[in-house]
Amino acid sequence: MNNKHILRSGRRIVPVLIVLGLLVYQYYVPNSQTDDYADVTQQGSLQQAYAAGQSGVWLETRGHISRVLRDDNEGSRHQKFILELDDGHTVMVAHNIDLARRIPARKNLSLLVRGRYEWNDRGGVIHWTHHDPDGRLQGGWIEIDDVRYQ
Repeated sequence: MNNKHILRSGRRIVPVLIVLGLLVYQYYVPNSQTDDYADVTQQGSLQQAYAAGQSGVWLETRGHISRVLRDDNEGSRHQKFILELDDGHTVMVAHNIDLARRIPARKNLSLLVRGRYEWNDRGGVIHWTHHDPDGRLQGGWIEIDDVRYQ
């Protein structure tokens, strides 16, 4: 193998290694800017997101459980319930119990929830009510009587 051949091979490999390095850095280095979804943690934003048909909206809202649903045990397990807000709007909450503690869900239990809202014609779903196991996103939680489940 001559020096010219080695030099040409190196010129081809270096750009590939740079791109791979940047991809690895972007994926593995925690950075608040890597969150793909805007953090619009405002009271009342759930109603606004529903009216606008928005999804991927991080929000906080308060309400009470109007109905406890059966756990979803397919894939990662989720505790599910219907949360009713003060204005009567209802939204399903899907709380991942493989990543966070189960909440003591019961009808009329008041709670505060932070999670990611996904629109549907039934009022929507709030999920990501837990910490981010990869540490890339702020994550969410459910708070009941000053106890946080995340």
